[in-house]
Amino acid sequence: MDGGPESHSSIWSRLGRLFGRDDEESLEKAILEARADGEVEPDEESMLLGILRFNDLQVQDTMTPRTDIDCVPEDMPLPEVARVIVESGHSRIPVFRDTRDNMVGILHAKDILSSLLSPDPDRQSLSSIMREPFFVPETKPIRTLLQEFRARKQHIAIALDEYGGTSGLITIEDLLEEIVGDIEDEHDAPRQEDIREIEPRVYELTGRALLEDLQELGVDIESDEVDTIGGYLSMEAGHVPGPGETFALHGWLFSVQDADKKLIRRLRMEPDPNATPAAEE
Repeated sequence: MDGGPESHSSIWSRLGRLFGRDDEESLEKAILEARADGEVEPDEESMLLGILRFNDLQVQDTMTPRTDIDCVPEDMPLPEVARVIVESGHSRIPVFRDTRDNMVGILHAKDILSSLLSPDPDRQSLSSIMREPFFVPETKPIRTLLQEFRARKQHIAIALDEYGGTSGLITIEDLLEEIVGDIEDEHDAPRQEDIREIEPRVYELTGRALLEDLQELGVDIESDEVDTIGGYLSMEAGHVPGPGETFALHGWLFSVQDADKKLIRRLRMEPDPNATPAAEE
C-alpha cells in the first residue's frame, strides 16, 4: 500500500462502512475481508480487531496473575530491592506486607535510586519512599480503567477479587497492547523462534511464522493477501481461531494451541496422516 491520499481515502471509506454495522461478528468478518482484499495492512487489521474487542474486556482478562507478579516484602533492604528491580526490568514494583494479599505500596525505581544516594536516614526504608497503591476490582472494564489511568496519571494498578484479595496486576502498557499488540523494550525476554522443530517433521509455530519460510519446509501455502500462518488461518476460518481448532491444509495439520481474541499465538504443525498423496504434493 503506497499510503497516498487515494489509498487512505479508500481505507477510511471502508472503515465507515465497517463501523456502520451494529453487531461485532459482522464487524470482525468485515475487517478480515478488508485485509483479504488488501485494503488494510496486517498491523492495521490487528489494531482494528483490538479496538473492536477492547470494550468487551475486563481487568481480569488482561492482568498479570497474582502468582506471576514481581513484588517485594516491605522489610526488604533497599540494596536488595534495587537488585530485584534491575533483574525484573520493571520501573515500578508492588510492595506487600506479610502476604501478597496485602499490597501496601508501589515502589518506583527512580525513588530507590534517590534514596540510595540520600544521606537522610529517614529515606532508608521502603515504607518511607513507597507510594500509595491504586486498587481496582478485577471485573472493571479496561476501557474505564484506561480513562482512570489518564485522569490519575497512574501507570499501574492492583486488581482485587471479590473477597478483597490480590487477584493480579495491570499496567497501562497492558491496556495499550490489547490494541497495538506486544510492546517490546530492552528488558523483555527475546522473542521465541517462529518455527521450532520439536520432533522429526513436527513443528511448533508462532502465529508470526512467515508462509515463505514454511514453504522451505515443504508446506505449499501461498497468499497474496497475508504473510503469516496466523493471518492465513484467520482468513480461511473467517474469524480468529481459538485453541483446539485444527486445519488440514496441503497434507499438513495445523492445530491452534494458544490464541486470544486478536491473534493466534502458538500452533502445532505436523503431517496429516489422512492426506492423499496429491494433497502432499
